[in-house]
Amino acid sequence: MTPDADYLRSLLERLLLTPSPSGMTDAIVRVLCEELDALRVPYRLTRRGAIRAYLKGKERQPARAIVSHLDTLGAIVKGIKPNGRLRLAPIGFWSSRFAEGARVTVHADGGRLFHGTVLPNKASGHTYNKEIDTLPVSWDEVELRIDALTYTEAQTRALGIHVGDTISVHARPEFTEGFFNARHLDDKAGVASVMTAIKAIRDSDQTMPIDCYPLFTISEEVGVGASAVLHGDVAELLSVDNGTVAPGQDTCELGVTIAMQDSSGPFDWHLTRRLIALCQENGIPHARDVFRYYRSDAAAAVEAGNDIRTALVCFGLDASHGHERVHIDSLLALSQLLAAYMLSPPLFERDKTALGPMGDFPSPDSHHLPAGDLWEHNI
Repeated sequence: MTPDADYLRSLLERLLLTPSPSGMTDAIVRVLCEELDALRVPYRLTRRGAIRAYLKGKERQPARAIVSHLDTLGAIVKGIKPNGRLRLAPIGFWSSRFAEGARVTVHADGGRLFHGTVLPNKASGHTYNKEIDTLPVSWDEVELRIDALTYTEAQTRALGIHVGDTISVHARPEFTEGFFNARHLDDKAGVASVMTAIKAIRDSDQTMPIDCYPLFTISEEVGVGASAVLHGDVAELLSVDNGTVAPGQDTCELGVTIAMQDSSGPFDWHLTRRLIALCQENGIPHARDVFRYYRSDAAAAVEAGNDIRTALVCFGLDASHGHERVHIDSLLALSQLLAAYMLSPPLFERDKTALGPMGDFPSPDSHHLPAGDLWEHNI
């Protein structure tokens, strides 16, 4: 099954150009719902806008879900300085080092928008000489210069800017030599890969063995994630997010990375090995990795009390939460794996119900069976 590269690229660009910092995701929810409508995929929304889509399989249970998140990092107005510029606090975890030089939009009351640039407090070498190289890396050491003639706190307040206004950081996407360079590829690149896999399934007219719920969450960057979009009917949850390309990591930059553990603990033994088997059977380049300072939608789902098998599959992302870069080959490989997973049988028949006997409980070496045989083994 060949993913549609043109669709992936077009959708990813549209997602990147739609601001969606955590807490301000309504616009991108509407964008994705339009895409689901175009693919004839039914869906429902939670009160705050998380999307629960539905792909019908031959059997309803045990159902599976694939989750990615629409929200991104951002900032918020922490205060207005005497010089009329804005103090900032981050939305999500990211360094002020990567905020410096960013073009941003302040989303004020009444739909009013103000553009500006995040600068160090001491930004001019002509004024501060070598002091520009000795500023600490801290959100207290940056300020937002608004594109307006304002030089006092009173002038800025008169524009209609308030403490608590949300600030979106411009993604500024660029596609060169097979690479997407942009902010917020985490996790809009993952969302685009999921949608591309759904399109491949739709275009193939194949029927999946079990129901699948594509989930798109709106608060992963602030730790909430998939905690409120599951309703006890999912046995397997596959989280889709970035894998960090960096020294000391084994992330595959041109393929898929299967996370064995993150800061919340190890992922399900059987589900991770099913994914590895699917990569092997379909010739998908892949690697395994462990992430020490990382959590995803899967952690939020488990912490909310869901008894589900979880796994994490990643695209290779360089400089995550900074000036990010991903290769299209990694996103296409991820889409191929997701489509193969949706067409594969569930891990275990016993997972249809929340509680079961010891007799059909899987053994530690069940993963040694070929991927297609795990279902038959436990009937």
